[in-house]
Amino acid sequence: MTKTETKTATGKARSPEVRWVAGLIGSLRKELFHDAFAYRPLPPMATDGVITSRLPERLREYAGWLLHFAIAVCVLFALAVGTANGTGLDLITVAPLLLVLVRPIAAFWLALVVTAITGMGGSYFGDWPWSPSAFASYLAVMTIVAIRTNPRAAGWMWVVTLLYSTVAETLFGGPYMYSSTAAPMLFVSALSLLTVSAVHIRRDAKKEVAVQLSVNAVERSRRTLLEERTTIARELHDVVAHHMSVVAIQAEAAPYRVENPPPELEKAFATIRENAVAALTELRRVLGVVRAEDYDAPDAPQPTLADLEGLLSNVGEAGLTVEKAVTGAVRELPQGVELSAYRIIQEALSNVLRHAPGATAKVEVSYVLGGLGLRIVNTPPQGLVKPSPGAGHGITGMRERVTMLNGEMTARLLPDGGYEVAAYIPVAAQEEDEPEDAGTGAAPAPDGERS
Repeated sequence: MTKTETKTATGKARSPEVRWVAGLIGSLRKELFHDAFAYRPLPPMATDGVITSRLPERLREYAGWLLHFAIAVCVLFALAVGTANGTGLDLITVAPLLLVLVRPIAAFWLALVVTAITGMGGSYFGDWPWSPSAFASYLAVMTIVAIRTNPRAAGWMWVVTLLYSTVAETLFGGPYMYSSTAAPMLFVSALSLLTVSAVHIRRDAKKEVAVQLSVNAVERSRRTLLEERTTIARELHDVVAHHMSVVAIQAEAAPYRVENPPPELEKAFATIRENAVAALTELRRVLGVVRAEDYDAPDAPQPTLADLEGLLSNVGEAGLTVEKAVTGAVRELPQGVELSAYRIIQEALSNVLRHAPGATAKVEVSYVLGGLGLRIVNTPPQGLVKPSPGAGHGITGMRERVTMLNGEMTARLLPDGGYEVAAYIPVAAQEEDEPEDAGTGAAPAPDGERS
C-alpha cells in the first residue's frame, strides 16, 4: 500500500480519488441536506457597515430590515407576473420567497421544484426552463440563502442549478432551445453568488485578522509582563543576596567583638550564620533560574533614590530639562522600595525622551507618613521632531513594580497634551525603623543598610 492510500473500516485501501469524491459528497450533504428544514428566522441586518454606519440615526434603524424589504419586493413582482399570466400557476413562486425567511435551505429546494412546475405547466413555453416569475424568485432565493450561509453552500447551489439546466434542456428543451433561460440564469446567478461569497470571505478575513491582532496583543502584553517580572526577580535576587551575605558575615564576626563570649552565644551566632548561608544557597537556587545565561550580576549596588541626581544629570545631557521637588522628611526606605522608585522614575523619564521630544519634565518625590509618593509629569511635545510610537511596555513594567509592593499607580494623558505618572508605595512603620543589636552593639540590621 502506498503512502497516499488509506484503509477503510473493513481494511481495504482507498485511493486519493475516492477520498476526494467522498469529501465532495460529504460537503454537499453538509451544506444542502443536513438540517435542510431547520428553523432559522431571518434576523435584521447589522448596521455597522461602511454605508449603513453613515446613515442618519432614524434611517439606520430601518436599514436593518433591508433584506426583508427586498424579499417583499420580489414577492410583489412574482404576484404581478402570476396575475398577468392569467393561469395563476406562477403564483406558487411566492412560496419559496416566503419560506426563505425561516428555512433557507428548504426554500432553495422548493424554488427548484417550483421552477420545474412552472416551466412544464405554465404558458411561458418560450422561456425554458425558468419562467419570468420563477427566474426572479429562484435568483432571489439563491442570493438570500448565500447571504445566510457560506461560500461553500453558494457554490453547491450553483452546481445544482447547472445540473438542473443541463438535464432540463437536454431532455425537455426540444424546439424551445432558441429561447432558453438557462444561460442567463447561470450567468446572473454566478455574478450574484460570487459577489456574496466575496463579501463573506472579506468579512471572515477581517474577523480572523481582528482575532489574531487581539491574541497578539494579549501575548505581547503577557510576554512584557513576564519579562518585567524576570527583571524584578533578578534585581531582588541581587538585593536579598547582598543582605543575606551581610547577615552571615556579621553573625560570624559578632562573637569576636565580645570578650570571653559564653558558649551559648557562640553557638547562637553559629546557628544564625548557618541558617543565613543555607537561606542564601536556597535563594540562589530558586531565584537564580530567572537569570539569562548571559546575565551577569552587577558589580555595583542596585540604584536607590540617593542616586537620583545622577539619573537626572544623564537625561539632562540627553536634552531633557527636568525639575526635581522633594517634600517630606527624607529618610532611608527599604531597598526594594527605593529600587522600584528609582526604576519607575527612570522609565517615566525615558518615555518622555521617546514620546515627547522637546518637552520638559518634573519629578516629585514625597516622603509621607506610611509610604512614598512619586509623580512624574511632562509638558506636551514641542518642535518638529515626531514622537516615537510606543507599545505601553514601560507603563506595564512600572505598574507591575507598584503592584508587587501593594501600591497604586495611575498613568494618564493630561488635558493640555502632557502626560502624568503618579504612584504611591506603602511602607510599613516597622520597615522604616532601623533596629540595632542591643546586646552586641553590632551594625544595623540588613534591612536598614543601603547597598
